[in-house]
Amino acid sequence: MTRILVPYHLDEHRPGLEVPYEPDLTVTRELGGGDLWERVTPLYADVAEAVAADVRDGGAPLVMSGDCMVSQAIVAGVQRAIGGPPSVVWFDAHGDVQTLETTTSGYLGGIPLRLLAGYRPELLADRLGMAPVPEDRIVLVDGRDLDPPERDYLTASDIRHVFAAELDTAAVPDGPVYLHIDLDVVDGAELPDLLFPTPGGPSADEVGQAMRRVLDTGRVAAVGLGCTWHEGANGHAEQVRAALPF
Repeated sequence: MTRILVPYHLDEHRPGLEVPYEPDLTVTRELGGGDLWERVTPLYADVAEAVAADVRDGGAPLVMSGDCMVSQAIVAGVQRAIGGPPSVVWFDAHGDVQTLETTTSGYLGGIPLRLLAGYRPELLADRLGMAPVPEDRIVLVDGRDLDPPERDYLTASDIRHVFAAELDTAAVPDGPVYLHIDLDVVDGAELPDLLFPTPGGPSADEVGQAMRRVLDTGRVAAVGLGCTWHEGANGHAEQVRAALPF
C-alpha cells in the first residue's frame, strides 16, 4: 500500500497537516489563478496519475488529505487503471451530496460525493476524464448530519445509506471499491479539533471494524483518508492509527 499525502484543504496548502501514517509520496503543486476548480485541476491530475500508477502495479494506495474533495482525483486515477468507475463506500458524518444550488453555507467540501455521482461534470470530472459512478454502486456510511436537500436527494436516489454497525460484506457494492473515510465520521466527543465535529457518531474502533469488513472483500482498489481537523492539531495520529485497519 503506497501512502500518498496531499496536504491541502480544498485549494489551501496545509504543510503542517498531521496525518496518521508516514507518506511514501507527497504531492504538491503551485496553484495558479482562476476559480477553485481551475486551481486544483493540475494538482488533482498529478494525484490521479500517482494513484493510477500504483493500481496498475497491483497496489491499493492510501491517499491522505485535509478534505474530501481529493476523492475526485483518487477515483479518476482508479478509473484510468481499471478502465471504468469503481464502486464507492463513503464513511462520513455528513452526506457530502449538496450542490452549488442547494448549499446555504457555500462550503464546497459539502459536495464531493454528489460530484462523483455525476453532478456538474464540467467542474472537475470532465477536466480529469472521469466518468460518473452509478448511484446504485455507492454506499453512504453514517451520514448522520444531513441538510433537508441532502435528505431529499438521498431518498430519491439509488444510493444506499447505512450506519457503520449495519455495514457488512454483503452491503459492499460489486466490483473494485474506492473506500473513503472522513475522520469526522467518528463521534466528535472522541476526536477533538475536527473542522466540523458531529455528536452521536460511532467510536473510532467501531469505524475501524466496519472498514475492516470492507477491506475483507479483497476488492478495495484505493483508500481516501480525510484528516479533516484544524492545521496544527496534534496528538490524533496515534489514536487514529490504533483504530484503523492499515
